[in-house]
Amino acid sequence: MAKPKRVRGKFLLLFIAILIFIFCITVRTPRTYRIIPLRRAPKTCPLQISERSITPLNNTKHLLVSAYMDQRVNGFDVRIIGIFKRDSIQKLHCVFCCAGQLSSKTPGTILQHTDNFGFPYVTTDVMCQIPQNCSATHVSLLTEPGEVQLVDQPWLPVRNKKTNGKEKEKLQFNFTVCISNLFGDYNNVLQFAQTLEMYRLLGVDRVVIYNTSCGPDLNRLLQIYSQEGFVEMVPWPIDQHLNPSRGWLFSLSGGDVHYFGQLTTLNECIYRSMDRSRYVLLNDIDEIIMPYKHNTLTSLMDVLQQQHPNTGVYLIENHIFPKKHFEPSGRFHLPQWNGVPGINILEHIYREDPDRQSYHPHKMILQPRLVERTSVHEVLKSSGQQFKVPMDVCRIIHIRVPLRKSLTFELLNEDKRLWDFQEKLIPSVDKALRRAGLLPS
Repeated sequence: MAKPKRVRGKFLLLFIAILIFIFCITVRTPRTYRIIPLRRAPKTCPLQISERSITPLNNTKHLLVSAYMDQRVNGFDVRIIGIFKRDSIQKLHCVFCCAGQLSSKTPGTILQHTDNFGFPYVTTDVMCQIPQNCSATHVSLLTEPGEVQLVDQPWLPVRNKKTNGKEKEKLQFNFTVCISNLFGDYNNVLQFAQTLEMYRLLGVDRVVIYNTSCGPDLNRLLQIYSQEGFVEMVPWPIDQHLNPSRGWLFSLSGGDVHYFGQLTTLNECIYRSMDRSRYVLLNDIDEIIMPYKHNTLTSLMDVLQQQHPNTGVYLIENHIFPKKHFEPSGRFHLPQWNGVPGINILEHIYREDPDRQSYHPHKMILQPRLVERTSVHEVLKSSGQQFKVPMDVCRIIHIRVPLRKSLTFELLNEDKRLWDFQEKLIPSVDKALRRAGLLPS
């Protein structure tokens, strides 16, 4: 019995000695470590990149369209083009994706365009400054400046990247035509094909079309032009987000936004073309900006630029060719086009004189790098001069319903300028229609 008691006594003494040792170490030994919190992983950009042409902005009534590098305005680097509800403007903050990492927030400056024609929604630019040491690839807008959940936040690619001025980039195109909107069941195939082929003969390199909807035959033709690269189709589902107006004035037509968002698409097309096209033509699909003393737009603009070197905006007079009056001989009433829907522009050679006593609208040829904001018939802000091109040098051939309905046929002017191109125009149109399956092979 004595031996087990001695063993238990030794274990007890050993246990007490260990406790005393631990106590001494804890009290007398200085602390040489701290509890280090886990380091947060670097914030990486979410992958919610919008590939849509219209993107709703979270927690607002606004729509975003696109983002472009634009350092022409002092203190800013990026311009975000959007459609904002005028009575719901709120502070916004820009955040960038910088080579995969999130940037700090910078305040956004909201610039509403002055032309809204009374509609609740207006074309709006948000100007952002990129933080230092950020190679921005994408941008998003936040309604709160603090830490927020960014997982579902839409990100827009930043286009027209800066080249740091090291080399002058050669522009891809000389002339781009911007067709603002197609909507409804518009199926004017023959005039559309004639207009596009006429522009090709005049030296246009690219036609950008914002398409909400169109008729089935026109859609087939557009697919052909898109496949060959002459037409760039931009989907424009504005009717999925707003109640777009078919008119230009809210008091007459109602709706949320002017003419299916025409003002926004015209501005978007300028920035889309800014780093790739020397000139941009802003006009509707039933209009042709036609030089009368030159056979190409290139030769026209070479002369105008030499005469007016500091000009960024060339205003072209609109001239109406009433579609109810036909050339009497029927020379261009061609049998192969009988089954093709639409207007034959070669049959309409009678032109109205504009009413000089009232407002007479123009359309424009622009140097996009000199323009910041535009409306339909005039620019809202630009850095160059403007020049009204004389009608004998260049004017618009606009075939539509009469504007001056009181004019009799005898008061119209005969204008056969389109006939100067008929030898090349007719076979080009036939070829396009045949490729689209609208003419027999």
